Amino acid sequence: MVHNMVVVGSGVMGRGIAYVGALGGMEVKLVDINRNALESARDELEKIFQKGIEKGKITNEQRSAASSRLSYESNLEEAVKDAELVIEAVPEKIEIKQKIFETLDENAPEHCYFATNTSTMSPTEIASFTKRPEKVIAMHFFNPVHRMPLIEIIRGIETADETVEVAKLVAGKMGKETVTVNEFPGFVTSRISALVGNEAFYMLQEGVGTAEEIDKAIKLGLNYPMGPFELGDLVGLDTRLNNLTYLYETLGEKYRPCPLLVKYVKAGRLGRKTGKGVYEYPRKQEVSK
Repeated sequence: MVHNMVVVGSGVMGRGIAYVGALGGMEVKLVDINRNALESARDELEKIFQKGIEKGKITNEQRSAASSRLSYESNLEEAVKDAELVIEAVPEKIEIKQKIFETLDENAPEHCYFATNTSTMSPTEIASFTKRPEKVIAMHFFNPVHRMPLIEIIRGIETADETVEVAKLVAGKMGKETVTVNEFPGFVTSRISALVGNEAFYMLQEGVGTAEEIDKAIKLGLNYPMGPFELGDLVGLDTRLNNLTYLYETLGEKYRPCPLLVKYVKAGRLGRKTGKGVYEYPRKQEVSK
């Protein structure tokens, strides 16, 4: 069983994975070469812990224990030397993932398992960057990690059954449900989500309705917890565009990114992280009373 793990990348997904890992009883190292990003992740995790206490989701004792199991590192080579599991959560760029997995393979112990938190990319291709493809798997977490109950587990062509079982056990310790699927571009959830999000942009471009009306229709008419524009702004419109571009290249015309989405990304309207996407997000000091 996995007792310690390393999470590579301290963005929204990486710090969320670190949070549920620490709450699940594992020693967790959160790694990022950007020290400012690490400090931001530390601050954000403290806020998530505090909100969990305020909402009665966790106790003060759980918070203290989980915080004590969390550490923050900027040296990947050193951080993984004793790792039992490494979960990569860097941007969806294959060249970045290749560098990460080559570094992991050179520095992590032979018994260490590797997981990629990708929503669209091939775990088989990512595994090819290592000399242990049987120990590589995809664990697709959902945003926000601490609230979403599912992890989609995707096995590559050489992923061993033992690796699948390890991924399931770790997910269970994190309090998550799992589905295990065979590799195909976009897996299950990303293919559906990308189609819905892209079609919503086409409807906005065509003037079918406002963003607010389209989101409301999808939430109330189809019982989605969030509208496609709300979700796109949350995960990042650049991330949505990257996913669509990959699916368009691998699965064909029906995933061609909407020109309006491309225009938003070129304009720097990426969503919540930039303060403006489909919607605008006032700074906290502007709305505080």
